[in-house]
Amino acid sequence: MEGTKLTSLVRSSGCNAKLPPGDLHKVLSGLPPFHSEALIAGYESADDAFVYDIGSGKVLIETVDFFPPMVDDPFLFGEIAAANALSDIYAMGAEPAVALSIACFPSCLDLDVLRKIMLGARSRTDEAGCAIAGGHTISDREPKFGLAVTAIHDKYRVWTNGGADVGDSLVLTKKLGVGILMTASKGGECPEDAYNDAVSAMRTLNKHARDTALEYRVHAATDVTGFSLLGHAAEMAEASGCMITLLSSALPVHGAVYELASFGFLPEGRYTNEDYIGDKVSFPPDFDPVLRDVMFSPETSGGLLLSMPERDAAEYIRRMEGQAWKIGFVSPEGVKPVSVSI
Repeated sequence: MEGTKLTSLVRSSGCNAKLPPGDLHKVLSGLPPFHSEALIAGYESADDAFVYDIGSGKVLIETVDFFPPMVDDPFLFGEIAAANALSDIYAMGAEPAVALSIACFPSCLDLDVLRKIMLGARSRTDEAGCAIAGGHTISDREPKFGLAVTAIHDKYRVWTNGGADVGDSLVLTKKLGVGILMTASKGGECPEDAYNDAVSAMRTLNKHARDTALEYRVHAATDVTGFSLLGHAAEMAEASGCMITLLSSALPVHGAVYELASFGFLPEGRYTNEDYIGDKVSFPPDFDPVLRDVMFSPETSGGLLLSMPERDAAEYIRRMEGQAWKIGFVSPEGVKPVSVSI
């Protein structure tokens, strides 16, 4: 099936393909807890990766992420999938060292498609200085690809999603709306320039954002992916015992997103996200329903969300030269974890 569009083979794509967070919570909450003095952070903390103490002041950080394609070009798909998986390591403040690939591949597709996907992934891991040392591949009706990534890091320099301080500024390093744009693209309605901007953002590593942030104080960090801006902000607020206020007028959004969302090009995850965390967010009266859609929509290979002292955040944003935005601030614990302000 040479020339087959990858997106035509899948029902859902990118981080929108994740199991609804409410369903996942039901499964995980029913599992017996794992106790180990060496396990510093596991799935209970809803952080981006697990952290395991290996002694001598070092920790092992590991994550896994894979999903179906949101673009038809196999090389681009490999780039985006790899950038997305590597992002979890950058969100912990660490440097990815080695990775294993995870591939599900339909027997009806030419094997050259899989080769191009892997070459795309290799281009991103090469830029990251991370070796792909092996992996696992199975036959499946839907193509899927991703990486399991490992880092070794200083124990006391790990970023987590807890630790945001009252008075901190909240900084985001990529624009929002790629889930909406990819949904519109699958329907043949996404403008070419908006599509190209979204693809460029998704294939861009969060390495530069992380490297620059290491020069400043970062109190808490995560990345914005399938759980949406509101979902990841709520996790940070709950882990930090504070309230996060998001300034809706300050949110950076890709071009055409607002118009496409108003036409109903919304990923399914937008609704499952609100079902799960909607009661953790307060909105002002008569808040724009389209902007609400954008804030609940899943992102793929999104930016870092950083809680930083105000002065550090201002200097960091200046250094990032138009690739970082102040989108909110941290307040004392309130009625709900997240408050949206106009």
